[in-house]
Amino acid sequence: MESDTAVRRIKPSGTPRYGAEDGDGACGRNCEDNGYSGDPKRKPEVRLFLLREGLAAALLSGFVLLLWGLVHLSLQQLVIGKPSGEFNAERARRHLEQITSVGPRPVGSQENEVLTVGYLLEQIEDIRARTAAGPHRVTVDVQRPTGSFSIDFLGGFTSFYDRISNIAVKLEPKRGAQHLMLANCHFDTVANSPGASDDAVSCAVMLEVLHALANQSTPLHHGVVFLFNGAEENVLQASHGFITQHPWAKQVRAFINLEAAGVGGKEVVFQTGPENPWLVQAYVHAAKHPFASVVGQEVFQSGVIPSDTDFRIYRDFGNIPGIDLAFIENGFIYHTKYDTANRILTDSIQRAGDNILAVLKHLVTSEKLADSSEYRHGNMVFFDLLGVIAVAYPARVGTIINYMVAAATFLYLAKKASLPGNRGGRYVRDLACATGVAVLGWFVTLLSVLIVALLVTLLGRSMFWYTHFYAAICLYGAAATGKMILIHTLAKNLYYGGVRLVELGDLYFDVSLLLWCCSLVWLTQRGLCSAYVPMLMVAFPLVTRLLLTKEFKHRGASLKYSGLYLLGLALPYVHFMFLFWVVFEIFTPIMGRSGTEIPPEVVMASLVTLTIVFLSSYFLHFVYLVRSTKWILAALGSVFVIMFLLVSAGLFFPYSGNPNSPRPKRIFLQHTTRTFHNLQGRVESRDSGIWINSFDFTAVQHITPQIPEINDSIRTRCREDRPFCGYPWFLPVKFLSRKNWYLPAPEVSPGSPVDFSLTSKEETSWGTVKMTFSVKGPSHMSLYLMPHRGASLSTWSLGDGTPQFDLNGEYFVFYSHGLDAAPWTFWFEIQPPTEPDPAGPEGMISVAISTHYFFGEDRRTAQLEEILRKFPTWAFPSSWVSTYDMYRY
Repeated sequence: MESDTAVRRIKPSGTPRYGAEDGDGACGRNCEDNGYSGDPKRKPEVRLFLLREGLAAALLSGFVLLLWGLVHLSLQQLVIGKPSGEFNAERARRHLEQITSVGPRPVGSQENEVLTVGYLLEQIEDIRARTAAGPHRVTVDVQRPTGSFSIDFLGGFTSFYDRISNIAVKLEPKRGAQHLMLANCHFDTVANSPGASDDAVSCAVMLEVLHALANQSTPLHHGVVFLFNGAEENVLQASHGFITQHPWAKQVRAFINLEAAGVGGKEVVFQTGPENPWLVQAYVHAAKHPFASVVGQEVFQSGVIPSDTDFRIYRDFGNIPGIDLAFIENGFIYHTKYDTANRILTDSIQRAGDNILAVLKHLVTSEKLADSSEYRHGNMVFFDLLGVIAVAYPARVGTIINYMVAAATFLYLAKKASLPGNRGGRYVRDLACATGVAVLGWFVTLLSVLIVALLVTLLGRSMFWYTHFYAAICLYGAAATGKMILIHTLAKNLYYGGVRLVELGDLYFDVSLLLWCCSLVWLTQRGLCSAYVPMLMVAFPLVTRLLLTKEFKHRGASLKYSGLYLLGLALPYVHFMFLFWVVFEIFTPIMGRSGTEIPPEVVMASLVTLTIVFLSSYFLHFVYLVRSTKWILAALGSVFVIMFLLVSAGLFFPYSGNPNSPRPKRIFLQHTTRTFHNLQGRVESRDSGIWINSFDFTAVQHITPQIPEINDSIRTRCREDRPFCGYPWFLPVKFLSRKNWYLPAPEVSPGSPVDFSLTSKEETSWGTVKMTFSVKGPSHMSLYLMPHRGASLSTWSLGDGTPQFDLNGEYFVFYSHGLDAAPWTFWFEIQPPTEPDPAGPEGMISVAISTHYFFGEDRRTAQLEEILRKFPTWAFPSSWVSTYDMYRY
């Protein structure tokens, strides 16, 4: 701490520009009068404290590191207090281990339809038998629904399912129950993962919650349906089958959905509603280990995250409200072979079980469940503070609070703007100018960091942070922080040459307050509950500033002032840092499966820069209260240069095969045979190969040195005259991965080949052509329809009868079936073109069917096995056999 006054002082003949006038407050023996000429009309200038550079850096760094430590401590503390004993996590773990012991459980496989269903029924029957003498009745129903629906996920497509599996268990008082609560999990998996976290652990938790509730001596007021659904990974099919077809669905008033986007850790409430604020209130009141965020809800529902859950089905097709929970930690191994039971801590199971059991007990004893329509309207602002307590209040109350905080801020600023003489007007001009400097500084900072990201991409070092996250913080964070400090240092020394630094510190605090207040008003006017974040970032700093006005006025940036100032920022900052942890925890792994078209460096650099910009907003205050920034800039510049050189040299490899902390590269291989028929039904061309897709931006850059035959010489190109480019896309995600490779290989010969036939074709009296088809094939197939130019589909037998298409005008139908399914029959009507397109393909429509063999002996070929053995340990190749058959009509 220095008693030296400002580096730049106001001229002796001047007066304070807009701040409070220097009073006679004592600064102690370190202060001395300054600029006093004996004129009784002029008050002496009082020397005010400025921060030493090293002390300022230590204070701010220590503050950030302390809060970051608190965030990490809260994340490690899975269970708060001692378990009540109602939920037995050890028994739930045994269920988890038994379910995952059969391996992957794709729809249609024996593992999913027989072994897992058999185990669940055995455990449910055991619970029913042991509690038969109690006050509750347990009823079990195995549902095998068939249905179809359209969904706007991934650009829009239609789904058809046949005889998939649902196990519905109703727990109710023996006198019966008119109103039911639904708890949902899914036991099926993608074809390449044992799915411990997604979603076997949720089913294990639900079995134990069922056991605990069924053993209660006091009868429940309402009933609970535990739905163990067997086809969620097939784009939410089983939940649709239950909510639209099961007789119990009509009595369901609300639901809790248990999901995963990661492996283990804490389960977060990231969606509620629609409306029905009483559900959030129930969670806040009952959950023993709360972890919830309305910010997560609004981000997820914006569509930024390429994922969806059964929540959508119950909301859109069942018109019932609910709560959506998911595990989000360690998403790097989500949907991979590493999602195993041993990676899920028992404490993680305990906290999830404690929460679900407590919330369900609260809801089934609530009168609001019986008549939820009375409490339907309105939304809730909800969030937790480091997992210790949860806060929730109605959105309308939040709107009032937000506007009150905004009004208080504008009053604070208006008081300064109304100072006598020309000081008020000068303050307004200086505030506007400083705001421009701050916003321009943020823009220049973001632009500069994006240039760095572009250089990293051009050097071929994309995703260096995928395994080394803090390397991104050091590179992009140092660049962003250094750039902002440099901009404001130049402004301080060149533009504000005649203004005292304490006045500049005061001014830039007001700038930060004004900008946060503007974002508060904007978000509130848009009706977003996330406006509570800028509300916290305005209210706490404003109150802190008002309480410290006297200290700052008389002593400047003293150690006491600096410490109390940071203390006042602690709560909003620790919550803000927690939110950014969630953002990085979700988006960093997503970059490993978001396709070849999204540049990950731009995303990561932008996220890091925005984090620095938001967190530094109230730290700008200190840039103007420090005597110098040259050593800080030198240190940040050194960190940036060293990190850039290390990244450029390739010392940070993106992926890791470390079994304790894997960061695998995802790559998909299909050994496929493609057959193309012309308008006359004859085979026009036929080929076979291994079709390779990489689902991150680095494509095969790191694969080619390991497997030289996979290189750019076998890159594919999209054939626009063929449905979905002529390749067997399992889902309509070709817009995510435009770079793929096709390695020639022998033909595949599945033991159960597809049987596809046109069974009828007739012209209708209204001018369309109705075509009916029959398909018999494996459990997973994809149908592609591409009307030629001038033709259009008018209706079909799928979904609600209205064809749903993606952005390219092609139609995608996802098909799956369970056991003992009949041939799939469907039809559509097409309006022929008025005149043929000479430049396009023959006929009026191209129809293609692809088959996908995810399990059994048909899944593998010798060629696939040979190439799989060549992949390094840090890669996770998913492989299966497929076929693609196209016909013109």
